[in-house]
Amino acid sequence: MIEIIPAIDIIDGKCVRLTRGDYAEKKIYSSDPVAIAMGFEAIGVRRLHLVDLDGARAGRVKNHEVLAAIAGGTNLTIDFGGGVRSDGDMDIAFENGASMVTAGSLAVTRPDIVSDWFAKYSGDRIILGADTLDGRVAIHAWQDANGPDLTAFLTDYAKKGVKTVIATDVARDGVMRGPAFDLYRGIKAAFPDIYLIASGGVSSIEDVSRLDSMGIDGVIIGKAIYEGKIGLDELEGFLC
Repeated sequence: MIEIIPAIDIIDGKCVRLTRGDYAEKKIYSSDPVAIAMGFEAIGVRRLHLVDLDGARAGRVKNHEVLAAIAGGTNLTIDFGGGVRSDGDMDIAFENGASMVTAGSLAVTRPDIVSDWFAKYSGDRIILGADTLDGRVAIHAWQDANGPDLTAFLTDYAKKGVKTVIATDVARDGVMRGPAFDLYRGIKAAFPDIYLIASGGVSSIEDVSRLDSMGIDGVIIGKAIYEGKIGLDELEGFLC
């Protein structure tokens, strides 16, 4: 069964969501991300996708205190991203409770660093973030969509030991118009051994069911939960 992974995105310590990664399109949903995380855990969620949006913009981890508070207040497995650009940032993430860290733009701009992380921590602790638009990898908070070809990018990192990939269709993120089903079907067919997590566009529990039927391993859900398009009770059927 597909793994349900709620998302909490953080700006100034608050739980927010953006539309297509645009900071000008910020909407605040809660000033207490720990309470939000505890609510997810209460229905049986085991994993959380936590993104430090301040860190992503600043190029260094900023909201590590929120990470520590959620890790200390729940038993959730936390995969953390946003602003992890150096070994020092990696240490901060793990020391404050992250179980896994997502490498996104840095995997394109500094593959030497990310390759070293895969060698040091293994694919069990490093997730590859593949943000894509029109078949290419988007970087720098999605402002640059002229990165490498997605298939070539994934092929290269498969050789380096990647086990888990979060694939996000930038055009669909935060707009709740349905996931990029063809994108995920193609990735799964080309890389069947990768644990593939779909992200972006989920608008209903039917979207989740369809991804599940396709054999997609996990799905990140954010705005659809916060906007009430998917009720927590609806998610319980996918939680075991």
